[in-house]
Amino acid sequence: MLKVQIGTNLCGKYFLISTACYGVNYTRHLFIQRETPEEDLKPEDYQQFRDVGAACLSGGDGQQLLKFIQDEKNQVTSLILDGRLTLDESRAASVGLALSALHKQLSRLPVPYTQQQEEADEHGLCCCCVALATFTRPFVDGVKKKDENCNPTPEDDELKAEILKFCMLSLKEPLLEAELNRDRKSTLWLFAVEIMIILSAIRESLPGLLFFSSLRKFTTMDTDLSKESAACLAYLLFVQLIAMDTFPAVFNPVFILQCNMEHINQLLSRYAISKLQALFAKSLEKVEDNSLPVGVLDLESFYSAPQILYLINTSDCYFFPNVLCLFYTNTISYRSLLCRCMLKTSHHAGVEGYIVNNIRSQIQSTIKGEANKWFLGTELLLLLELVLSLPQAAETDLLTNMDKIMESLNLLRYLLTRDKELKSDADVWEELCRIKDEYLKMLRVCISMSRAYYSAEMKALKEERKLKQARSTRLLKTITVKHDKVSHMSPEVQYQVLQSALVTFDLMESLVVRIDEITEEKQGKPH
Repeated sequence: MLKVQIGTNLCGKYFLISTACYGVNYTRHLFIQRETPEEDLKPEDYQQFRDVGAACLSGGDGQQLLKFIQDEKNQVTSLILDGRLTLDESRAASVGLALSALHKQLSRLPVPYTQQQEEADEHGLCCCCVALATFTRPFVDGVKKKDENCNPTPEDDELKAEILKFCMLSLKEPLLEAELNRDRKSTLWLFAVEIMIILSAIRESLPGLLFFSSLRKFTTMDTDLSKESAACLAYLLFVQLIAMDTFPAVFNPVFILQCNMEHINQLLSRYAISKLQALFAKSLEKVEDNSLPVGVLDLESFYSAPQILYLINTSDCYFFPNVLCLFYTNTISYRSLLCRCMLKTSHHAGVEGYIVNNIRSQIQSTIKGEANKWFLGTELLLLLELVLSLPQAAETDLLTNMDKIMESLNLLRYLLTRDKELKSDADVWEELCRIKDEYLKMLRVCISMSRAYYSAEMKALKEERKLKQARSTRLLKTITVKHDKVSHMSPEVQYQVLQSALVTFDLMESLVVRIDEITEEKQGKPH
């Protein structure tokens, strides 16, 4: 039985609602002053009053509701409630109305992000989660009992749908934002366990919720809710291993990865980085070497992997190489696609340098093993077009892009030493030489311009130091090294930075010279 009572607190300034179910009482306050002007009320206040009135009528407290409305101090409330209450006689609808109203209040509370915040529970979120789980349990037990006796009624099915909706709401708020750790059985972690227990008790298929979009049959559940809730469900299942013992073991790891990519994308859209990292890694670690079929390249969700990896890199530089290596253990064609996508989308010299280094490793492995087009044939040229390029041509900032440039020159030097394998395809070798020549030509111009500029700045700095004059406000205003303004540095530090830049240019040029020497040596040898 669901009972709703209306009363006032000791001060008489606010009214509250008490819900009672099977002898267990819960209280939630609606902080609206009794004499609040009508113009100060918000649309959600009107809806709350309607929901409260409907719940009172459902619980058989119509007389108490009438008495409350007739109170002159509640005139505004009376206007809201009078003549606007409609109530479905269905018990399931009443329970759904109560659960939705209670969860709506719960969702307004801030989610604690640290163990200290959760233990303090300043805003009462954890306490409310415990109470809400207890409040829901009798209804769940009723549905479970009917299922066990194999005599559920249509109304029981409706109640099951309302409970499922409540679970999905809870997965989105607060569990999607909550910091969970199975090693520390926190209140929110236990609430997540309770939600998974409820799903099992009402015999809701976890694979259906995760993989087969069974939520579409519930027209009251919007698409965004179902996607975000399913993403959190995947995290609880595969990372926190909650209810994993009830999950069928028949699903192939590749299939799970393909499905979880949708959930990973959803976590990406919510910027839930820690959950994204963990689900990404767990989804990959059981996929065997070379087991990803080429067909996955046609899935739109896999094209977001470069953005995901880039986001991981910028948030956790230690985690990124591990995830990337997991990807590299699979289908060669996907490795090539991943490299191309990363080079096109990352716009981060550190990431690009790491990718170029891995391309070189892939080429080495391919040469030692069975030849394939992805890292030795025509597809290699697509990679080289991206690798051997300068983002702003001759005006490229060499220091900002140093990681990628140095790795690119090392890759080019390696390719020229393996000319025997590459010359097996004359067209590929000819195109490689063309790409190489254009890249080195542009790089030489860029190095020359950069060296001249930095040398001039060093000369000016020396003259100023020699003459002991105040530093000119115009000097070095536009020089940026790794996003640090040189003009904010002391003259001594400025000199060291400029000198270091010139050393870097010399190192790049020495690699260019060495590549030219290798080219001449190869051209001079008979084949």
